Amino acid sequence: MSLMPPNILLLSIHHKYASMIFEGDKRVELRRVRPRHLNSGDLLLVYVTSPEQALVGLIEVEKVIEMVPEQLWQVVKDKAGITYAEFHKYYEKSATGFAIFLKETSKFNEPIKLKQLRENWSNFQPPQCYKYLKDGEVNLVNSMTHDEILSFSKKSKYYQTELLLQSQ
Repeated sequence: MSLMPPNILLLSIHHKYASMIFEGDKRVELRRVRPRHLNSGDLLLVYVTSPEQALVGLIEVEKVIEMVPEQLWQVVKDKAGITYAEFHKYYEKSATGFAIFLKETSKFNEPIKLKQLRENWSNFQPPQCYKYLKDGEVNLVNSMTHDEILSFSKKSKYYQTELLLQSQ
């Protein structure tokens, strides 16, 4: 079985919730739509909405679960950083809810502001929901953060080890 490198998903998160995630108070990100191809070891590149408007860090995905909202609340109520009323309003007309469990977080030393993103990344638009990054986009983020974002994922380490073993 061949391992794949981690998928990297650019995810827009409200300022309040992003702060809670990087402070460790929110350990689950809730979504009404499941990001396809998002699994354990994949990475979330966090874009924080107004007033910050910046890429602020990375999150490694532990797992993604899908349930009817009432059952989902029982699983995430102590991890989601929201009240039952907020949860109920968010999933009001949804038959299914998704929870992305967050494993590790890493905040960039300096946020990459929207102005800098648009100067370096042609046609950059913060995603309404999410966007999978292509290799060239990952390289752009690496150059702006002066870091190797793929190295944050355990999945990447297993993938690199497998490539090394195959080449021997």
